Amino acid sequence: MNRRELLAVAGVIGMIPAARAFAAAGDLRGAAREAYIYCLPLIEMAAARARMLRGDPAGQPAAINRFGSTRNLAGPQNRTITSPNNDTLYNNAWLDLTKGPVTLTIPPTGERYISVALMNMYSDNDVILGTRTTGNGGGRYTIVGPGQPGQGPNTVRLSTPHGWCLGRILNDGPADLDACHKVQDALTLQGPAGTPPPAYATRRSPWQDYFASAQQLLVSDPPPAVDGVALQGLARLGIMPRGGFDPAKLDAAAAKEIEAGVAEAIPAIQRGNAANIVQGWNYPRSNIGYFGQDYLFRAGVALGGLAALTPPEATYLRPVGDKGAGTPLNGNYRLTFPAGKLPAVNSFWSLTMYEATGDGQFFLTPNKLNRYSIGDRTPGLRKNADGSLDIWIGRDDPGGDKTANWLPAPASGPFSISLRNYLPKFELLDGRWLAPPLVAL
Repeated sequence: MNRRELLAVAGVIGMIPAARAFAAAGDLRGAAREAYIYCLPLIEMAAARARMLRGDPAGQPAAINRFGSTRNLAGPQNRTITSPNNDTLYNNAWLDLTKGPVTLTIPPTGERYISVALMNMYSDNDVILGTRTTGNGGGRYTIVGPGQPGQGPNTVRLSTPHGWCLGRILNDGPADLDACHKVQDALTLQGPAGTPPPAYATRRSPWQDYFASAQQLLVSDPPPAVDGVALQGLARLGIMPRGGFDPAKLDAAAAKEIEAGVAEAIPAIQRGNAANIVQGWNYPRSNIGYFGQDYLFRAGVALGGLAALTPPEATYLRPVGDKGAGTPLNGNYRLTFPAGKLPAVNSFWSLTMYEATGDGQFFLTPNKLNRYSIGDRTPGLRKNADGSLDIWIGRDDPGGDKTANWLPAPASGPFSISLRNYLPKFELLDGRWLAPPLVAL
């Protein structure tokens, strides 16, 4: 089914009068909760786009159909996107394919890791180009939108008319910045100027504004046909890909139910985001980065790790918190990799520290070492006599030689860490390599 046929189906759904849809629903609270969850990635993508297009000097700059680049590794000042890494420089662009295709040029990078992810507005990675998929020799690609003609090995398709083009370029430290900048400058987009998007509500907006913006985004970037059942649920609130949301049609009792459902949504997302827990680490589901109909998980990643890659590209592990899955850490810990048992990757690994916000987001945190991650490129790490590697994690400096292996936590408040594994080997993907447990001190 193509998008024109999808809109026709949505139009049939939309023919049901709003009052009849509300009556048939029976549970407006549940419908509102599920609608909030379904639409959250659209809202978060639109919010990220707005922040980047504003050109926040402490954020990740971008333009429409043109790259903006971050020239230094992320630090505590970078609050544009939740869970930023401290390993790569970013090139960011927001795509508008409504006026025609865009040409992407990726330069040769030698041995340096690079990936360019093309994400649709529902936060799925439609395409990932670079080291793992197309190699490090570079290439020129034509990006087309839904319904646009195009074929051939160098034509790639975005499933929504708008989306995010995110390039990640591995950096090995300050001395490597000039070489990284040359790669960034050669990573280019060419195409129509595109149209600046309107302003949209955020997840913190009143529910009336949130759903009104979700309605606009559904019209701008129609969902896939396979979301038909979810769309029927949205239609209970009058939200449809052809338009129709009008909170004025709701009486006070209905509005109260919707408000209650929205209040349940974020806690539901946080509870439902657990995956496969092994040795105290939360392993990602296989559908991270391309979520299908797993809307609750998709919403959780949009909230806590927007722009997550698929597992073969990067596998992200988070530890179970002090109070169980989905909760943060709040103490001092030791992580020991036995000799010969460092993360099984074909590119790089790192352990990144984040302060945890009350609404489920994660950002780099200031500390006296100005160290935000530890990994295979960290200078001065000290191994033990038997070849094992201890990493000390927490607020308190472990002192002496251990300071070289210390990942400082925020001075106060909850925190979390992320173990990133880029181009994981099969033994990590199939469970033969397991991250060692954190030991509380």
